[in-house]
Amino acid sequence: MGEGEDDAGELLREERQEDKRVGFPELFFDLIFVFSLIQLSHFIVTDFTPLGLLQGGMIALALWWLWNHTAWVMNWLDPEHGAVRAMLFGLMFFGLLLSAAIPHAFDEAGLMFAGAYIAMQLGRSLFAIYAFKEVNPAVRRNFGRVSVWFALSGCLWLAGALSEEETRVILWLLALGVDYAAPELRFYVPGFGYSRTRDWDISGEHMAERCALFVLICLGESVLAIGRTFAEEEIGVLLMASFCGAFAATVLMWWIYFHFGQARASHEIETTDEPGEVALHVFTYGHMPVVAGIILTAVAAEHLLSHAPEAGDAQRSAVILGGPLLFLLGNLWVKRMTTGRLPASHVAGIGLSILLFSLAPFVSTHVTGLAAVALLLVVAVWEYRKLARRGIEPQAIDGQSSE
Repeated sequence: MGEGEDDAGELLREERQEDKRVGFPELFFDLIFVFSLIQLSHFIVTDFTPLGLLQGGMIALALWWLWNHTAWVMNWLDPEHGAVRAMLFGLMFFGLLLSAAIPHAFDEAGLMFAGAYIAMQLGRSLFAIYAFKEVNPAVRRNFGRVSVWFALSGCLWLAGALSEEETRVILWLLALGVDYAAPELRFYVPGFGYSRTRDWDISGEHMAERCALFVLICLGESVLAIGRTFAEEEIGVLLMASFCGAFAATVLMWWIYFHFGQARASHEIETTDEPGEVALHVFTYGHMPVVAGIILTAVAAEHLLSHAPEAGDAQRSAVILGGPLLFLLGNLWVKRMTTGRLPASHVAGIGLSILLFSLAPFVSTHVTGLAAVALLLVVAVWEYRKLARRGIEPQAIDGQSSE
């Protein structure tokens, strides 16, 4: 018994802050999501319909929840321990199955997609219960509640996989609703109570770095999609303009996210008295629209590069302008939570994107795409100049200069 308890305790990171850095096994695990995002991008572009966009959004939410919950668990687990590495490799295996199933998740591959998702979410949470055995009872009970909620949503995922497409969409939407509501409900389980965010003693530096790396993965997938699609098309003036615009949009999103907000988020969570509460809203929910916006922008770029000039319509406009809109909404929320301010540049950018949406049906999709790039450029320059006037250096994290 004692030996088993020691083995479980060894699975956790040391308390020293330098041991909270992201380990190479975690980076290796992230590679699965490169493939997942490529599959997701192809899925949406191939079925560019309202139903296809809805289904693609559902897959994106599932991918984010898988990755984000793994990042939370790895905040405590030691990636250099053999058992933890084995757990990550197991997650990678099921992640590969899930990614392979994405193109046909709503038809013949539904059971493989749902089964892999359930195995990853439940398997990781059960492993965490063992890791905290006789080490941190509060966190161990938390993962017990998490497992109950994943088992509940797993029933809906499984029922959906065994149903027809229309019913599958409804059941999987309910499953996602259960998954995303659980943290806000503090994983309440009758008879076992609530989880308390003050028990989620995490490293802000580790969580901020993990989320930043995932944002880089999404931006990297965008670059791959742009380059791949451009290489397959016949070069012309319009194609070159769309290519330059798509690349500029990717660079501008990198600038808006990394120039100031990412480092400030890390600093805020390290200095707050409630790191779990801040991390929940900044990294779990706040980064969700950031990631979704990047993915949608990549889909829009791939669509624009592969299609001749077309008249605008609400559907295409929603994708082209929806990416920057979601991205700015996410950054607005993250920066509001970490600085106490609402960046005027982001508010203006969101308003401008809504205005452009009303005008988009009267111009071609390529003009709308270039307008979306101009929108991001305005936000980036505005924020940069405002921060420069206030004497805030790039990536400033000292609480005084941010105010």
